[in-house]
Amino acid sequence: YILLNCHGIGYEIQILETFFLKLKSNQISNRKITLWIKHIKKEDSDSLFGFETKDQKNFFIEILNIRGVGSQIGMGILNKFSINEVINAINTQNKKLICSVPGIGQKMSERLLLELKSKFKNELQIKVGRSNDECKIRYDENNKIMGEIQLTLKSLKYTKNEINSILPIIQKEI
Repeated sequence: YILLNCHGIGYEIQILETFFLKLKSNQISNRKITLWIKHIKKEDSDSLFGFETKDQKNFFIEILNIRGVGSQIGMGILNKFSINEVINAINTQNKKLICSVPGIGQKMSERLLLELKSKFKNELQIKVGRSNDECKIRYDENNKIMGEIQLTLKSLKYTKNEINSILPIIQKEI
């Protein structure tokens, strides 16, 4: 985990081991760090999970939506494998790969593969190469979103220079 000091209040944020190792080995030193945070509130606790990318956070959320899967299993999957490796495992129905994550047995791996296959249908199609139109659709959607963001910033009285400086940063995050 990392400890984020925000005006004297410390927030403990659980992060992926790979990201922690990058921080520890100073691969990310002297650079602004952006964490995508998932806040999980329970009766007896509040937990914060930090991710290097928006895709990791969204993947984590999708994993948590599967019955019987908790945050530790979700973090375990992302600690051990990249999103692409998990999508390949879903595509090839590789139960052994999923079972290699601590806390996941045979039944859980079958359920994960089945439910994740339906959730990541589009990504599987792109991976297999069946649909080139998917990439074009995503590109068009991103352009539409960027146009809406630009209009919104203009309506909020941001200058053209301010808008042009922030749009590339936003574009990378979409």
